[in-house]
Amino acid sequence: MFKTKGAMKLSENKILITGGASGIGLGLALRFLQENNEVIICGRSEERLHEAVLKNPALITRRCDLTSEAERIDLFKWISEDHPDLTVLINNAGIQNWMDISDDDFFSKAQREVEVNIIAPLQLSSLFLKLPALATIMNVTSGLSFSPLATVPVYSATKAFFHSFTLSLRHLLRHKNIEVIEIIPPALNTDLGGKGLHDFAPAVSDFIDAVFKQLKENRKELTFGFSEHMSSIGSAELNAAFKQMNPVT
Repeated sequence: MFKTKGAMKLSENKILITGGASGIGLGLALRFLQENNEVIICGRSEERLHEAVLKNPALITRRCDLTSEAERIDLFKWISEDHPDLTVLINNAGIQNWMDISDDDFFSKAQREVEVNIIAPLQLSSLFLKLPALATIMNVTSGLSFSPLATVPVYSATKAFFHSFTLSLRHLLRHKNIEVIEIIPPALNTDLGGKGLHDFAPAVSDFIDAVFKQLKENRKELTFGFSEHMSSIGSAELNAAFKQMNPVT
């Protein structure tokens, strides 16, 4: 299992990845399989889960709509009964809406974003701490945790929240022998937010390579490109970055 001291062992874990049927989640799942781990992915789309397991039969899948508290609880019950030896929880699932506060459906979209990006990982983290084998929680935040992109206002805010919570969680679990790792991606070439919006961005595979290099270095905050820059700059530079990302027109 993952160690909380010294070099991290990256094999022989049982791992659950939320939102694991596509994008970063699937990229992590496939790499962890290559590293000799047992990997469970969950997601809302039966079709995507089916496609993932057709191409990668070693994956274990579970359909779960994380906007539903009942389904989150059912997911935990299923894990605790069928996979009580789970060692790693990766809170990866997230949704991103490009929207304006004046949009008629702004609040309904915002509610769903908050439910998936904040409420779900909070509840899952609390529930999965009851598993005796749990050794590691990995939270996927964003380079936008540090300075928001106003065209995705709620997404940026949820990731800032999740970054802050992850720092606190690491502190709270320091005496429980449970490691907390933050994965901080930049924009990547995925369908997050909608097809084609991130075609300009680096490939997921490049990001995964960087993540595993940093895991082998026993780093607790895993960054790449833009997110590496954003995580290390000061307030003046963050203000400048905000103005650059959100020009006044």
